[in-house]
Amino acid sequence: MLSINKETNKYPWGHERRFNAYSNYFRSIYGARVQKVSIDAGFTCPNRDGSKGFGGCTYCNNDAFNPSYCDSVRSVSEQIGEGIKFHKWRYNEAVSYLAYFQAYSNTYAPLEKLKILYEEALNYPGVVGLIIGTRPDCIDDEKLEYIKELSERYYIAIEYGIESCHNKTLLRINRGHSFEDAVFTLEKTAALGINAGAHFIFGLPGETRDEMLKQVDIISRLPVKTVKFHQLQIIKGTPMEIEFKNNPGDFELFTWEEYLDFFISFLERLNPAIVVERFTGEAPPRFLTGEGWGKKRTDQIVNLIEKRLEELNTWQGRMYKDKRQK
Repeated sequence: MLSINKETNKYPWGHERRFNAYSNYFRSIYGARVQKVSIDAGFTCPNRDGSKGFGGCTYCNNDAFNPSYCDSVRSVSEQIGEGIKFHKWRYNEAVSYLAYFQAYSNTYAPLEKLKILYEEALNYPGVVGLIIGTRPDCIDDEKLEYIKELSERYYIAIEYGIESCHNKTLLRINRGHSFEDAVFTLEKTAALGINAGAHFIFGLPGETRDEMLKQVDIISRLPVKTVKFHQLQIIKGTPMEIEFKNNPGDFELFTWEEYLDFFISFLERLNPAIVVERFTGEAPPRFLTGEGWGKKRTDQIVNLIEKRLEELNTWQGRMYKDKRQK
């Protein structure tokens, strides 16, 4: 089990925060804050365009998380410029930026098109790397080899939407790929030395709290550098909104207090080597069905989770056991 170094008062990840925090991870690399700047490059997904299905994931409305400065009508450079202005106004401490290809599946295009978009972003002053959001079934060996070459000169990470370890759930939400597909792609990505990230949602229909919690052992064994978690939010205008209205009993949505308790239990069991980028998701209230968690912002939620970790004198990985070791 993981414990704190009593001499330095630091955890194995090298700082005093009680989880392996994404912001601190980048400070350890660059010595200062690094800010992600989102880009909508006009991609789509194979479960939207008919390649694997139509309608996309049942919970998804990209407008609910796309920042206001993102617009696929604008060039990559224009969006980065607007994003930097926005973040300088909001934070005023970032010195470097990561171009985050966020909306939809950002490897779902011919390689030559990807090269143009990625390299335009990397040539923007102050951009030190790329975060590429995509699906496990939208990558191939040729694209991975190109991304590996980029990773030798820049910070590069591929962030895969996985959402659940349970195939019954992936089928129900119209993902169009299996969990085994995700594991296969993560292993190929990591084998090339490319930073791999993963995204999961808690509260998807048909999953019990126990099934959600048990995913921690599976996730802890994945070859990922970073991970994002968030609670399911029912977004207006999605197929899931209709499903929720028709079958609310199939959903175990979290209140804030329930999620806080659940996530602490999850975090205690999570592999401490994994960098945690997000605890929760935040969609503008106008997109939400119901009241959500009120007006809590992401930064406030992080503070509340860290306060609870301190109150309970616990931390990421405190109860983690590497089940690969005999």
